[in-house]
Amino acid sequence: MNLDLNPKYWNDRYLSNELGWDVGHVSPPLKNYVDQLTDKSMKILIPGAGNSYEAEYLFNNGFKNVFLCDYAEKPLKNFSERVPNFPKEQLLQVNFFDLKGHSFDLILEQTFFCALNPNLRSNYFQKMKELLSPNGQLVGVLFNDPMNTDKPPYGGNQLQYYSYFKNMFKIKTFEKCYQSVPERAGRELFINLQQM
Repeated sequence: MNLDLNPKYWNDRYLSNELGWDVGHVSPPLKNYVDQLTDKSMKILIPGAGNSYEAEYLFNNGFKNVFLCDYAEKPLKNFSERVPNFPKEQLLQVNFFDLKGHSFDLILEQTFFCALNPNLRSNYFQKMKELLSPNGQLVGVLFNDPMNTDKPPYGGNQLQYYSYFKNMFKIKTFEKCYQSVPERAGRELFINLQQM
């Protein structure tokens, strides 16, 4: 299989309802993290946003500076229909690696990293560093599970991931995730990495 997946591949996954990563609600670890935030003016990015229940939760709780980025058109349309008052200019249909002209205080990771070709993992953390404002944070979950090698989702482990970002970010949290949805229990790591 071609590991360099394009917008059509992802759009077709949404159209055919092949959404194994979509839990249908805000992810508990990210909900718990968001519930601790007090600065509702912060600029937040959700890359590979998909149906983005996290963005909906943020927006409905007063965070109005939230941006969604997705390669495919269909999930952004789904989101726009579900949350019609969300600003259209904050829905970015673009390849994450081509995203420019923005600086974010917080980037939320939820099943985007595992969808990328593993050859792009170093680029992923480089791009995160580029997009984060001074003291900005990358927060979310990564699979701590071998998973697939020929198609998404791609897995990995804590040691592997650490090698990508150990010299790039201040590590605030990098440990087993204790609030995963039941089907992912024991298979996720929670990360909170701060721009250095």
